[in-house]
Amino acid sequence: MSALPPSVFQPLLARSSPEWRAAGSVLLRRGDATRSALYLESGQIIFGVSGAAGGKDEGLEHQLGQMQGPGWVDPTAAVLELPSAMDAVAQTDVLLRQVPMVDFQAALDANRHLSRSMLSGVAQAHREQTELAVSRLSKGAEARCAQWLLEHSESNDKGAYSVQLHQRKRLLAAQLGMAPETLSRVLSHLRERSLISGSGRTVNLVDPGALRALAGV
Repeated sequence: MSALPPSVFQPLLARSSPEWRAAGSVLLRRGDATRSALYLESGQIIFGVSGAAGGKDEGLEHQLGQMQGPGWVDPTAAVLELPSAMDAVAQTDVLLRQVPMVDFQAALDANRHLSRSMLSGVAQAHREQTELAVSRLSKGAEARCAQWLLEHSESNDKGAYSVQLHQRKRLLAAQLGMAPETLSRVLSHLRERSLISGSGRTVNLVDPGALRALAGV
């Protein structure tokens, strides 16, 4: 979900004060009425379905997606004035703003550029969910894991790539549409084939080219 052009969103967001939320905070609950549109200025959020206990990210039994600020959080619910279809949890400390729905809807009615930008955000969110669903149906477990590693890798000053696993293995497995045991087995296979290395929360991409071929990208 991309950020809106500053000339479009700043007057609207200026009406609300920025709020810090700690990692693990629940930002949206599935089924709750949408009283304000949330804009994420910085940080990372994960979406999914929580357990009965709710609360921190341990309560997310199934992860369905994630986003990195800046951008609107669940723009579909905000535009349609519907309850959120997913739970949203701060994966890192986040900075966000809450725009009352009455102000948000009035701005959409009055500002054509804002409406077009919101439409783009909704379309992008829909596209990402569709690609995730198609990936789960069309790719095997190793291909999905390889693609995720490539998408979340970062390079150092020596040109080597690695991924920091900030979330629990159970959540990552749910995001990839597999059981935690399957994820562990896939990572072991990739290590045995010398495609990745490392243990714990750091995964080194030993052969990115082979991982791209495996992922089909």
